[in-house]
Amino acid sequence: MDLSTALQISAAGMKAQGTRLRVIAENLANAQSIGEGPGDVPYRRQVVTFQDVFDREIGGTRVEVSGVADDPSTFPRRYEPSHPAADAEGYVTYPNVNTLIEMMDMREAQRSYEANLRVIETARGMLTRTIDLLRA
Repeated sequence: MDLSTALQISAAGMKAQGTRLRVIAENLANAQSIGEGPGDVPYRRQVVTFQDVFDREIGGTRVEVSGVADDPSTFPRRYEPSHPAADAEGYVTYPNVNTLIEMMDMREAQRSYEANLRVIETARGMLTRTIDLLRA
């Protein structure tokens, strides 16, 4: 694998993880977004799915975001009869966002982003050293 291929693959990884970080940030921002009234559906957690794509131009496989989908898990319900969004039984439906899981996912995406960035920095340094050697 040549250095330009490594750069393109790492850039694709950074783009995918950047999308994942954006979606996680949206989930965290809406972790307490419930409906305004009884029966309203609260915010539903979003998850990013990835796919491997063989790129003939670079002769390698890179990652892409294949989509952003709703998390099908159930909404937690809490008994709060005085809340304006409580149903007839006194329960309020909250988003299916677990902030602890979101923070762990964010940390994982951040580390993957940083690893791809290090690959780009290393490849760039190697290219710079090669050019310096050719000048001498």
